[in-house]
Amino acid sequence: MNDRMREVHVVKSDGGGTEPVSDRVAVEEPLEIRLRDTALAVVMRTPGDDTDLVTGFFLTEAILLEPAEISAVEPVEEGRLTVTLRDGVDVDPTRFQRNLFVSSSCGVCGKASIEAVQIFAKPVEAHPISRTLVADLTDRLRTQQPTFDATGGLHAAGLYDLAGNTLAVREDVGRHNAVDKAIGAAAKERWPLPPALLVVSGRQSFEIVQKAAVVGIGGVIGISAPSSLAVELAESLGMLLVGFSRGAAFNVYAGAERLVD
Repeated sequence: MNDRMREVHVVKSDGGGTEPVSDRVAVEEPLEIRLRDTALAVVMRTPGDDTDLVTGFFLTEAILLEPAEISAVEPVEEGRLTVTLRDGVDVDPTRFQRNLFVSSSCGVCGKASIEAVQIFAKPVEAHPISRTLVADLTDRLRTQQPTFDATGGLHAAGLYDLAGNTLAVREDVGRHNAVDKAIGAAAKERWPLPPALLVVSGRQSFEIVQKAAVVGIGGVIGISAPSSLAVELAESLGMLLVGFSRGAAFNVYAGAERLVD
């Protein structure tokens, strides 16, 4: 047992009766993210990889331009992390405060439009992408989800280069948190990120595609459906967007011209 999961008592019913048993559930706890003395957001996340989460959050929210602008990420007390910036980096934290509670299923609720994202996200370089690689990646991600295997209760996000090498995989109760964790982990190892694909274990919302776009990731692949706004954003930036990817079968919603055999 680790801090990502907890054992609970449940009553199991199988149609022929009931019995008390133990089960494992994914942990969900709040984390307040602070820039110096200013609280920027409270996210509901699964504990673990919190530094990756904060790094990815600062990059995908376009608060910072590169991970090297962060001097330190430190706990100030339980459930709170504060970010200190490198000397010479000046950010007005009040510009980025979220004046709402961010649930694990919400993400950046009501955050502006495609035009706002395009201020921070340039059209991607149109690297060719192997159709075989796309077909393989959701299955690959599924083998890299140990806490999901134990609880059945976490999303996952993985970052892979165009040769199929794993750059980072992270799990979290929130889809957008898993994305921030994976991007933060990869960015700490190499920045700018190499040409890469983001693979997610659920649907591809506008926010998921937005986060990929802001840090220059050229494609998003998921096992479920994208939203209409996600498709529009991917099309506007030349991104690959793939949904319902399960083995050799998948739907290409944007960027089909980039696929090669």
